[in-house]
Amino acid sequence: MPLAVYMFSLCTFAFGLSEFVVAGLVSAVAIDLHADIGIVGTVIATYAFGATIGAPLLTALVSHWQEKHVLILAMVILAVGSLAMSVAPDIFTLLVIRFAVGLSHGVFMAVASDAATKLTDPAKAGRAVSVVWIGLTLALALGVPLGTYLGNIWSWRVIFIFIGVLGVLAGAGLLIFMNGNARDSHTTTGRGAWAAIRAIIHPQLMIAAGVGVLVSLATFSFFTFVAPYLLEITDADIQGLSAAMLLFGLCTVAGNLIGGYIVDKTDVNRSVMIGILGLGLNLTGLYLFNNSQFTMVLLIGLLGVSFFSTVTMLTIRLLKVAQRYVPGSTAVAAGLNIASFNLGTALGGVLGSATIASGNLPLIPLAGAFVAGVAVLILAVQMRRAKWETEWMR
Repeated sequence: MPLAVYMFSLCTFAFGLSEFVVAGLVSAVAIDLHADIGIVGTVIATYAFGATIGAPLLTALVSHWQEKHVLILAMVILAVGSLAMSVAPDIFTLLVIRFAVGLSHGVFMAVASDAATKLTDPAKAGRAVSVVWIGLTLALALGVPLGTYLGNIWSWRVIFIFIGVLGVLAGAGLLIFMNGNARDSHTTTGRGAWAAIRAIIHPQLMIAAGVGVLVSLATFSFFTFVAPYLLEITDADIQGLSAAMLLFGLCTVAGNLIGGYIVDKTDVNRSVMIGILGLGLNLTGLYLFNNSQFTMVLLIGLLGVSFFSTVTMLTIRLLKVAQRYVPGSTAVAAGLNIASFNLGTALGGVLGSATIASGNLPLIPLAGAFVAGVAVLILAVQMRRAKWETEWMR
């Protein structure tokens, strides 16, 4: 696999660390900036909202640029933005910078996912995408816990200085190893921004992206509230919660690699269908076995596998849908996938909050399982339509 694809992984590690490390530094940031902890808690949502907008819309606007230039510019924004965050004088400034970096995050993930499939053999497209995403999963599994520890005993500002330096190094790596543009780049760069923007609202792309929203929604309706669920419903101890969080992070790495391998070896629609069914069964198990700490820890680890393997497979599926219906805008399709991931994450918190507000904390996993079931139905309908179109064209 080309070295450039591995550099993409280093870049996504930096972006993932930038997005999620704040979760463990909320208290430190609130004390340092003299801000309400509730407002500081919105820094991840602000970043995710930027990624949701940036992934499809900004990717469309720069679709006529060379991919190398787009990716390097995104890394420059990450590096400069991270250094600016490290000297932010107040919470408002920090939120504005976070939003801007989130925009570049969305663009980078979209363009890098698309470019990775062009830089490698088509038979290895799934594994190439999994390499891109593994940086994000490693940030969750290893970078965030380490950054949380160092940021709390040292300074949260130092963590963002480190991210800024990492962004510079990763961008330099792209400059060195990404020679020229990706294979068949004319399919994504020659039609102009307006054609790419129109591709965003193509019905088949919207449906495929909608499935991605539902998958993230199903997962994060539970995982957003995994701590109160384990502590209050399962009656787990802090060690059990910590073990579950660590196992989830490690299993996202495994799930990412497994998803990339499976989608290269089997039919992409069948792979995604099995992945979502597995996710639904996993969430159902989290409800049925919520009285066993040991079982719950294992199931939360399996949730990391089922979710991130499905995310990887959904990325390839959306690219294939774009190649069929809007072949000139595959990067935009990748952008829709990133947007669906972030939007589903945010909506998952809303669904979980609504479930808790109704006094049904124990039912959170079942709410997620129901959403996964809806995703299965929508996917089945789209698959049937695609089969009908293929047979009709014959």
